[in-house]
Amino acid sequence: METVAENTQTTKPKWLKVKLPIGQKYTELRGLVDKYSLNTICTSGSCPNMGECWGEGTATFMILGNVCTRSCGFCGVKTGRPETVDWDEPEKVARSIKIMNIKHAVITSVDRDDLKDGGSIIWMETVRAIRRMNPQTTLETLIPDFQGIERNIDRIVEANPEVVSHNMETVRRLTREVRIQAKYDRSLEVLRYLKEKGINRTKSGIMLGLGETEEEVFQTMRDLKNANVDVVTIGQYLQPSKKHLPVKEFITPEQFARYEQFGLELGFRHVESGPLVRSSYKAQKHIL
Repeated sequence: METVAENTQTTKPKWLKVKLPIGQKYTELRGLVDKYSLNTICTSGSCPNMGECWGEGTATFMILGNVCTRSCGFCGVKTGRPETVDWDEPEKVARSIKIMNIKHAVITSVDRDDLKDGGSIIWMETVRAIRRMNPQTTLETLIPDFQGIERNIDRIVEANPEVVSHNMETVRRLTREVRIQAKYDRSLEVLRYLKEKGINRTKSGIMLGLGETEEEVFQTMRDLKNANVDVVTIGQYLQPSKKHLPVKEFITPEQFARYEQFGLELGFRHVESGPLVRSSYKAQKHIL
C-alpha cells in the first residue's frame, strides 16, 4: 500500500488541503442556515466538500439528537445518554430542506440503542415528512445498524428512499477497535437484507489510514459486492481529537485511484475514492 507515514497530527500532506467554499449558491445557502438556525452536518462537521455539495443542491441533516449511545473510536459525536425524542423533528427537517431548496437530501443519525425501535419510527416519519413538503427532493438515508433487528430496518424499507446507506467504516480486523459496539458481519447482513427487501440502491463507506492493509480493503470491497451493494465511498480518516484513534497513515491519491479502479472492475455502479471523500460526497449522482 502506498502511504505517507504520519509524524505529527498537524502534519498533513498537501492533497488534504482544501479551498474555502465560494460561489453564489453556497453564499445563499450559508445565509439561510445562519438566518434560520438550520442544523446540517455539512456545517457542524466542517465538511471539506460543503461548497461543492451545496453548489449542486445537496445537503446532509442529522436526526435523533447529537448524543450517541455508542462510543466509536473514530467519531467526534458525543457519547452518553441522549435526550428524549423530538417528535416534531420530521417536520423541522422537512422545513429546513424546503427553505434551502435542496434537490437531494442525505439524512443520517446517531445510534439510539436506548430506544426499543432504535429510532426507526422517527426515521420513517422524517422521510414521509420530507416527501410531503418536498415532493421533488430525492433522498438518501445513511442509517445505523438498528442492532440488526429486522422490524426496525423494515420501517426504512417501507419509507423507500432512493438510496439507503450503511457504513462499514473499516475492515474486518479493525472493526472491534474502530466500531466498539458494532459487528462487521451484522453490517453486511443489514446491507444484504435491504437489497433483498427491494431497496433500489444500497451504499456503504469505509475510512482508510487506521492501519488496514491493501488486501484487507480489497476484501472488504469484495464482501460489499457479495452483499449486492451498489455504491462504495472510500476516504481518508482524520482524527477528530487527541482522545480518538490516531491516524496511522495518509493514503496517497494514487492509492485511492487504485481502489476506485478495483471497485469498478468488481462491478459497483459508483465508486467515490479519494482523500477528501465523505459518505455523502457526490450523493446526488448515486440515485442514477
